[in-house]
Amino acid sequence: MQLVLVVALTVAALLAPPASRLFAAGATAPPGAVAGAVTGARPAADDDTVPAVGRTWPVGVRPRVPRGWEPPATVYGPGHRGVDLAAAPGAPVRAVADGRVSFAGRVAGKGVVSVELAGTGDPPLRTTYEPVRASVPQGAEVTAGEVIGTVEAGGSHCTAPCVHWGLLRGGTYLDPSSLLPPWLLHRGPSRLLPVLGVPLP
Repeated sequence: MQLVLVVALTVAALLAPPASRLFAAGATAPPGAVAGAVTGARPAADDDTVPAVGRTWPVGVRPRVPRGWEPPATVYGPGHRGVDLAAAPGAPVRAVADGRVSFAGRVAGKGVVSVELAGTGDPPLRTTYEPVRASVPQGAEVTAGEVIGTVEAGGSHCTAPCVHWGLLRGGTYLDPSSLLPPWLLHRGPSRLLPVLGVPLP
């Protein structure tokens, strides 16, 4: 009976969604420094769910995260509406999931690529990446892992080169790391714990 309980608790822990503040905060960014900024976009709502459709990180394998998701308390409040990923200029930037390029161009002097993710509802989820020199045109269909551009040398709001990765549904900002399944996130190996004070064999 205890073994069944241990297995059930372990499975529940593995299937639980990632915490909204998965990564520790690091470098600072001015409020509103957001990829593909949407005027008046709302902070994330408690009932917004994100399917784990991601199949790869936008850059690297498990990139360093100088600054994570810090949702603002109000529409114009301070926070960090995305995740910063350390990346060298010229590094390839990949689509995290299948979708269609909804924007590829420049916003306020920065290269921005936005991808609407396939099969994620109405309105669909939209990922944004900046500063990125696009290698795909607007309207192109892309697959998870496909290169959509390269990291630009300038235009980053990080103290060192990085890519700002954002996620929106309509006008609501969401945590982009929640697109990634547990096996892609920085998680250590699972470990069974004693139940009811009885050590496991």
